[in-house]
Amino acid sequence: MPVQYEPFNASQDVTTTKTLLHEVIPITGSIVSGTYGTFPNDDNIKNYSHGMFQSVYDYPYLSSSANHIFDLTVGYDETSGLSGSASIQNTKKINLYNQYAQVLLGFTGSNTDGIRKFENDLTNDGTGAMKEVFFMNFSRLITKDQIKKGSFSLSLGTSSTFAAPFADDRLVLQDALANERTGYKGEQGGDYGLLFTNSSGTGTAVGNVFYQAGIAVITASVFDQGLIDVGGDKIQAILTGSSISGACDGIRHRMFNLSFNNTTEINSKIYFCRVPHNKFNYSANPTYVSGGEVRVKDVASDNPISYITTIGLYSSTGELLATAKLSEPLRKDPTNELTLRVRLDY
Repeated sequence: MPVQYEPFNASQDVTTTKTLLHEVIPITGSIVSGTYGTFPNDDNIKNYSHGMFQSVYDYPYLSSSANHIFDLTVGYDETSGLSGSASIQNTKKINLYNQYAQVLLGFTGSNTDGIRKFENDLTNDGTGAMKEVFFMNFSRLITKDQIKKGSFSLSLGTSSTFAAPFADDRLVLQDALANERTGYKGEQGGDYGLLFTNSSGTGTAVGNVFYQAGIAVITASVFDQGLIDVGGDKIQAILTGSSISGACDGIRHRMFNLSFNNTTEINSKIYFCRVPHNKFNYSANPTYVSGGEVRVKDVASDNPISYITTIGLYSSTGELLATAKLSEPLRKDPTNELTLRVRLDY
């Protein structure tokens, strides 16, 4: 138990900082399609009996070392021209669109006004509505706290040959850095930006990236930019005539490369532990004193000497909350003062 304490001045001795760490996450198209098994029955692709989305892993998903990368699904608004009773899984596709829109964007005003639609601009006026979209929901394992703004890039095959979608050309979708045209907007799902057909933000906006949620929304009309069909069928036919997992297979097979930087936020509280010249010159170690005399003193008139090896942080009631070890003992006597910096990360 310490024999003396040095109280903190909250305004001078304690401060907080935030550090952002970024890691590049490259996902190649070969992992997404073709490495483990024969497309579309890849061993690292998991489809479910409910048929509402498809999961992509970095190894065969039955392996104990497999990591979940992202989920794929599709949806369209009930006012879309693709909506209809003849469409396979029509209700599920509408519900998926509404679910994502409600969670990420919310309602237009009140709950009776309806759920907002995804848009290819930041005006929220409904003029750039994206009614038919693909959703990519990334795992927290790789996005961490959020996707770094301006780092998202996705290459899609744009040839009309389904078996070799990259034989002719591919379209690169990127979220442009903040500028007067794009900027970033905050919604229920956190900040989001626009996906453009080039990195300068001057191309065509074809989707959204919700950075904190780790979700990319890509309009189905992106395939009109050069991709005529998927597997011999128009994209409209894929969205209406195929199951959700079948539509996911279509876009998954056309992913050439995907990359972004994730973000890990480290919050820190820093304590400046001040050691005045007239304190902590004696050790609480019982071996420090023998027979009433300081053992490390050779001459009675010499100054007392102690060596600081550990810092303890205590509550106002004297409870030990944390300890910090120094890399080497620091000599302390009445002729010097020390300020030791202790950082707690969380």
